[in-house]
Amino acid sequence: MEAAVLFIVFAILLFMGAPIAVCLGVSSIAAMLVMLAGRPVDIILGTVPQLVSAATSKAVLQAIPFFILGGNIMDASGISRKLIHLAEACVGHLRGGVAMVCVLVACFFAAISGSGPATVAALGIIVIPALVKAGYDVGFAAALMATAGAIGVIIPPSITFVVYGSISDTSIGDLFIAGVLPGLVMGAALIAVTFWLGRKKELTRLPKASGKERWKAFKDAFWGLLMPVIILGGIYGGFFTPTEAAAVASIYGIVIGFCTRKLKVKDLWPLLVDSVSQTAVVMLIVGTASLFSYALTLTGIAADASAALISFVGDSKFLFLLIVNIILLIAGCFIDANSAMYIIVPILVPVARALGIDLVHLGCVMVFNLAVGLVTPPVGVNLYVGCGIAGIKLKEICKGVMPLIVASILALLLVTYIEPISMILPNLLGGGAAG
Repeated sequence: MEAAVLFIVFAILLFMGAPIAVCLGVSSIAAMLVMLAGRPVDIILGTVPQLVSAATSKAVLQAIPFFILGGNIMDASGISRKLIHLAEACVGHLRGGVAMVCVLVACFFAAISGSGPATVAALGIIVIPALVKAGYDVGFAAALMATAGAIGVIIPPSITFVVYGSISDTSIGDLFIAGVLPGLVMGAALIAVTFWLGRKKELTRLPKASGKERWKAFKDAFWGLLMPVIILGGIYGGFFTPTEAAAVASIYGIVIGFCTRKLKVKDLWPLLVDSVSQTAVVMLIVGTASLFSYALTLTGIAADASAALISFVGDSKFLFLLIVNIILLIAGCFIDANSAMYIIVPILVPVARALGIDLVHLGCVMVFNLAVGLVTPPVGVNLYVGCGIAGIKLKEICKGVMPLIVASILALLLVTYIEPISMILPNLLGGGAAG
């Protein structure tokens, strides 16, 4: 009965178009009222703020506002344009070079922003018009930027990795370093698609940059490229925790902004307000998603689902990972990554442990799946950001994104079943990261 109430209320609200945080929170409260019927309502409802507060007060989640702030500051400092210029200098002269620039600069900026939509918003306004000018259809141009932006949640620093680590009690540092190669694999898959689709088109190429021009572009972008080095180097060097690394990244961004004279004191207040607003949205989702996870645990659904999954897959890691991919690809079509983590991680982690699957590898697989979810209709948030920038309807971008989704899923299968792609770097570094 309680489970039926939980999922029926959630589904009704979701299809009514209610924000995901409202869907999670209201359905959880409804299920708790049914489960705890007979107790005073004020006591039942009194536990809600306690549960939300406990979920959002985890020390590791304090990294989220700092990573958001750091990404916003680096964007305001003009780093995104400098990264684009560097990519253009390196590959802009090649056939399909402008599309390659889109993917490469998304990988660069992903190492700064930690967010898929933020990557699309920061780069799309420059890159999408450049792709159209080069000869690409506007729908495909927006789709490529949206899909490339999804790499933002895979390559560190990643807010989604932080959320996964906080739920599964996995080292954030190990997750960060493990996400590097899977992110590059996705980037390579997208570049392959652009070559395939553009082989018969008359595409505009940029003039080949000289060695001197490339060196200048590198020098201009150097301080932006150094940011992920500071974050990962600091964590793995034992100098600071992921949360401290996020704070250092924010301060670093402010210093760089002032030194390059792209950032002024008067710019800080709007940046802080915007970062607080973005953080509030993320933390609201985290709080309500944790409430939903509590309801799943209280009803016994999570434990029953884990037991059923263990019984079904037996000792087959292959089958388990296939089921993980199917579940998350479907979930990614309807709910955001952070919500999916709170709902699904408590079910999958016990099964992964029973099968001997490293939780760092599982985290990479889950985050990769949910990155694909950022561009799968009907709730692919990156698609809507891309549509807004390009000034097109969802139908147009959906047509362009299909081959990119196929390529991303093929890359996902490689990451899923070739474990060294995600685990080679953490293993080489000895899994010594703090946090």
